Amino acid sequence: MLRILLLIAATLVCLEVGVSAKERSWNCLPNDIKATDVVSTQVVRAAAGGREIRKTTVARKLTEIKARCSNGKLIDSSRTEIRFFKLTGCWGTRSDDDREVLDRQARELADLKKRYRVIEMTCNPSGEQIP
Repeated sequence: MLRILLLIAATLVCLEVGVSAKERSWNCLPNDIKATDVVSTQVVRAAAGGREIRKTTVARKLTEIKARCSNGKLIDSSRTEIRFFKLTGCWGTRSDDDREVLDRQARELADLKKRYRVIEMTCNPSGEQIP
């Protein structure tokens, strides 16, 4: 019994050290981006038969791409610098200049992607459908 408790305690300590190490490795996140911010959402079927909104956070995305800080910059596993881009276009009602805003956004994204790995951040972190 004592062996089991020691094994569980050691496992928990290792897990805690792993998490805090990852958090420290992302201390070069831009000031306006937090590890808990939502990158994307996806509607999935819940176990109870309804629908559920699955959210991907900055922390999960950075883990997926094996990001780390190097010389004060956030880079992915291929040493490409990472930039975040907050998308626009989650309007409930459309206005006359929407097309212009979306075109400008597409140009900015294309320019960034030439040089950086871009993480596009949803403009609707709740995931709820906008009427």
